Amino acid sequence: MKPQDHILINGYKHVSFETETFSQSESIQRSAAFHDWLNKRRSVREFSDRPVPKQIIDNLIKSASTAPSGAHKQPWTFCAVSNPALKTEIRKAAEIEEKETYEHRMSERWKKDLEPLGTDMHKPFLEIAPWLIIAFKKAYTFDENGVKHNNYYVNESIGIACGMLISAIHNAGLVTLTHTPSPMNFLTKLLDRPSNERAFLLLPVGYPKNPAYVPDIKRKALDEVAVFYE
Repeated sequence: MKPQDHILINGYKHVSFETETFSQSESIQRSAAFHDWLNKRRSVREFSDRPVPKQIIDNLIKSASTAPSGAHKQPWTFCAVSNPALKTEIRKAAEIEEKETYEHRMSERWKKDLEPLGTDMHKPFLEIAPWLIIAFKKAYTFDENGVKHNNYYVNESIGIACGMLISAIHNAGLVTLTHTPSPMNFLTKLLDRPSNERAFLLLPVGYPKNPAYVPDIKRKALDEVAVFYE
């Protein structure tokens, strides 16, 4: 019997779900290949100024926005910046916070842990990368009557969306770096965002410099990050 194309649940339309499935052996092969491909992703700090078409950025943000979210509220706004003058302003403001962090907020242990990554308070990639994508989380929204409504699982929701965005960037043959200058209130001001939006993550997006170098570090093995209960 052919299933209905939709049904009502609690009075709301639910459509028939269709997806591609694979044999067990093919699923094993595909999951291994996906890991091998994703394991090549690296955080890159050396960017080329080679232009990236806006259409690619559109597709990346749309991909991120397919993420699941609490009660499907989709509590995010992705601001994509290519304007050179605005990128310069963002760099200036970010480096002010970074200087304060490195000189007064960070512990000596924290700074020691960062040494292998080759990072410091200077963030030239904020100007060199052709695009900056700033993810803002929406703590609450207003309905058509101006009534405030809190969103649900906001940090979890935007965290998932950002993870999917990073994977989409890798899939497009581009590179990025997770940048979180703290505090990030300056981004709300510079980008003129409303009071219900708070900066969550800044991602420079572009092609890597040729040549580009990344730290020679290893990811934890499966038995270090997973526990199985069989």
